[in-house]
Amino acid sequence: MRSRAAIQTGPDQPLMVDELEIPDPEPRQVIVKMLSSGVCHSQLHQMHNPDQDRPMVFGHEGVGIVTSVGRDVTHLREGDHAIVTWVPRTPIRGRPTPVPCGATYREELVHGLVFTWAEDALVKGDLVVPISKEHPTDVTSIVGCAILTGAGAVLNTARVRPADSVAVYGVGGVGLSAIKMASILEAHPIIAVDIKEDKLDFAREFGATHTVNASQQDPVEAIVEITNGGADYAFDAIGLRVTNEQILPSTRGGGPGADNHGGVAVLIGMPAMEMTIDPGLFMYHQRQYRGSLGATYPEKDFHTFLRWHQEGKFPIDKLVTRRYTLDDINQACDDLESGQILGRAIIEL
Repeated sequence: MRSRAAIQTGPDQPLMVDELEIPDPEPRQVIVKMLSSGVCHSQLHQMHNPDQDRPMVFGHEGVGIVTSVGRDVTHLREGDHAIVTWVPRTPIRGRPTPVPCGATYREELVHGLVFTWAEDALVKGDLVVPISKEHPTDVTSIVGCAILTGAGAVLNTARVRPADSVAVYGVGGVGLSAIKMASILEAHPIIAVDIKEDKLDFAREFGATHTVNASQQDPVEAIVEITNGGADYAFDAIGLRVTNEQILPSTRGGGPGADNHGGVAVLIGMPAMEMTIDPGLFMYHQRQYRGSLGATYPEKDFHTFLRWHQEGKFPIDKLVTRRYTLDDINQACDDLESGQILGRAIIEL
């Protein structure tokens, strides 16, 4: 079958919306007719990366209807509503090796672990999670990355508890999801850090109790003052070198003794190539620095997030502030890169 998708044939080139040739699914694959997809900053990194194989297809969070199922896929049926994600349903060890799905563009295999900026997606069944048809088929797309990444870092990586203090650098879709999860878990204070006042104001609507404009004051000093010594947990949802380096000193210090641990810094955003951190922050204060890469259990956590949305605890619809068509994909990417999008944008297909 033929299906339109956003395709890039060279680094830093605009995306083309053109037809892919999509074969029948292999035994462990499915085809999903996409209804909506989130627009994630990770795709901008891919678009600028000269080392990525091309032609390349994009998007890794979406929702749609399963239209074809490989014979070895048992958890999905044709007609199911489902979320397409990049985190496997089945826990794995280590990083997966990307393998072309089998779709082609002008007789060349397209590259990408998964793709949702398309009318139809050919994808491993293990990256597709069925959901109830009672859930909306637009805003639920962002559960597949923005929410699982931000909320998962707070819930499963840091395991934040009531009254823990939390700071979040960067309040886009991922950062806001982290803030909302911290609020649900009754953390306090919850400090949002950004350089744009409109984003900081928006963060308060998701549970931030304090905001810090990093263009006007030193965020590390501000967090240490607000928390009277440093946050229990500090999250970097941006990935710039400066924020990579700021989250650890934003956490509280510990000291000598078996249980005299300092705070925990958690890197969520795609990081810079290098950073410099004073090793004394680790040694003298027993602080910890760790990464969080899609830290969710998709089948369990997705249903929890969607139930919380129904109950009004996690306003997924409020996170979505802009909508585009597939033909507008370059405009969507430009708006994201220039910082014009509050929360998360989606493509409606």
